Amino acid sequence: MTRYGPMYGPDVTFLGVPPCTIEEPVTYADADVVIVGAPFDGGTSHRPGTRFGPSAIRQACYLPADGSRPSLALRVDGLRDLCVYDAGDVEMFSGDIERSLRALEQAVYAVAAAGAIPVVLGGDHSIALPDATGVARHHGLGRVSLVHFDAHADTGDVEFGSLHGHGQPMRRLIESGAVRGDRFLQLGLRGYWPGPETLAWMAEQRMRSYEMTELVARGLDTCLTEAFGIATDECEGVFLSVDVDVVDPGMAPGTGTPEPGGLTSRQLLDAVRRVCYELPVVGVDVVEVAPPYDHADVTAYLGNRVVLEALSAIARRRRDAAGGPPWDPRQPLLDGR
Repeated sequence: MTRYGPMYGPDVTFLGVPPCTIEEPVTYADADVVIVGAPFDGGTSHRPGTRFGPSAIRQACYLPADGSRPSLALRVDGLRDLCVYDAGDVEMFSGDIERSLRALEQAVYAVAAAGAIPVVLGGDHSIALPDATGVARHHGLGRVSLVHFDAHADTGDVEFGSLHGHGQPMRRLIESGAVRGDRFLQLGLRGYWPGPETLAWMAEQRMRSYEMTELVARGLDTCLTEAFGIATDECEGVFLSVDVDVVDPGMAPGTGTPEPGGLTSRQLLDAVRRVCYELPVVGVDVVEVAPPYDHADVTAYLGNRVVLEALSAIARRRRDAAGGPPWDPRQPLLDGR
């Protein structure tokens, strides 16, 4: 079987990394990371358009698509110090959500089973269910915690008569046993949903949700440190799920359900760096980039940089674990490291 490639837009890989084919494990046998596109917005409750997210995230950069991005802050090149491939898009027909989610879960599981970290480009947040499930199938159901950046809890039950949608994946993950409720950390929640019944269910599962008011009052770094202690307790790995609407829509307008009052883009990038440097991350997804509502590609650029920040931090974590000079964020740029 040949590589499927793109569903929408040109067949380009993430910033020029080599391509691979999910159905041909030999093409990514040496991979540390495999990029997977999930161009699906069939679970959207408001504005569609995230089906075009993977293509936009792959291309959003003013530098050449040469498969290299050295990080000024971390002194590593996440695209070269790690072996990164791009598998193209999973075929995901928006008219059949269950078939599409099954196809994505199989792709993510194949990547995880090959010993690589799947990095999934969404797509709406309904894809978090197959993403985290595919990773948990390899590492152990209930043995992977989830760190979730989002304006919304995504713990709805039945919406529009369906069990699946972008407001429900976190409930389905917990109900299925793929992820434990008491190892589920959410940061950035705000606004006017969900209601008391859903919040009561979340409390019963012992989820830990940091609403924006708490992040502001206590400080993002303090809350992250607390969350990390929970995430690494009795779990072998961490799945990171980033919904770009966790960022204030003034900085990330290209999304389907914008909610004012969120993180800054700088805060999100710093937080993603900490997650991927300090925790054993085994899977990542970046979701809800909707190019039809973007301005000057700023949201696509943010999604692209979230991926780069994650890869750079993973590369730095591995270098330090191998005995390299430890990373010190206070070091000047021209210190030769």
